[in-house]
Amino acid sequence: MSRWNELPAELHPHVHQLIVRLRRLKDGSELSTRRLAARTGYSAKSWQRYLNGRSLPPREAVEAMARIGGEDPTRLLALHEIAVQRWAEGRTGRTVTTGAPENPSATPADAPAPAKPQPHGRHLRVAVAAGAVVTVLSVSVALVLAVRLTEARAQLARERGGAAATAPATWSESMVPVLYTCRLKQRDGRWYAGLSRTTDVLLSNTQVGLEVAEAQCLLRRAGAEPGDIDGSFGPKTRRAVERMQKQNGLIVNGVIDPPTWQALREADPK
Repeated sequence: MSRWNELPAELHPHVHQLIVRLRRLKDGSELSTRRLAARTGYSAKSWQRYLNGRSLPPREAVEAMARIGGEDPTRLLALHEIAVQRWAEGRTGRTVTTGAPENPSATPADAPAPAKPQPHGRHLRVAVAAGAVVTVLSVSVALVLAVRLTEARAQLARERGGAAATAPATWSESMVPVLYTCRLKQRDGRWYAGLSRTTDVLLSNTQVGLEVAEAQCLLRRAGAEPGDIDGSFGPKTRRAVERMQKQNGLIVNGVIDPPTWQALREADPK
C-alpha cells in the first residue's frame, strides 16, 4: 500500500474526505500514477496534485477512479459536488500575508509607514472572485446537464425503437427537453410512477434519466413541485427535494437517498 504524504491542514473536511476516498481506491487498484494516467486520460502529475490535495480533481477524473476501483460512482460524485463548493469557499476566503520588509536592518524611524488597510477594495476583489467561481460552476453544471440530456434522449429513442435511435441529433434537437408521463399507481402500500422501481439509487445535481423522472413524479404527488418531469436533476428539482425533506423531518441535503425514496413512496405524504 502506498505511503501517502499528510494532506494540507487548511483543506475543508469534505475535501479531505474526498481525497482520502480517492487514495483508498488507488491503493486498492494497485496502479501506479503512470498506469492510472493511461487508464483515465489525466496525466501522472495531475493525479499527484489531486491525491496530495494541491488541486481538486474534475468530476470526470473522480468518476473514472470510482469505476477503476469497482465502486458505484454515484456516492463519490455526490461527495465531489460538495467538495467543489467547499473548495471554492476556501479559495475565495483565504487572506494573503505580507513578507518581511525589503530592508530588515532599517530602524523603526527609517522604516516606511505601513500602508493603510483598504477593506473596501479587498472585499470587492473577494466578491468579484466569488462571483466568477459561481459563474463558472453554473456554466459547467448547465453544460453537463445539456450533454447528459442528449444522452438520455438517445437512450429513450433506442428503448422505443424509433428512427431517432440511429439518426444523430442536432444541437437544437438535443436542447428540446424530454417530458415523461407520470402513471401513478399504489402497490403494497407504496407509490410508483411507472418509470423506475428503485428505492436506493442516489440522485443529485446534473444527473439525468428515468430514476430522476420517477422521483420528480413522486415529488409532485407529495406537493413539492419539481417543475417539468424531464428526468433532469436541476435547481428546481433540488429545491423540491429540500422542501420535501424538511416536511418529513429528514436531513435536508438536496440529495435523493434511501430515506428520501422511502418517504416519497409512502402512501400518505406528510
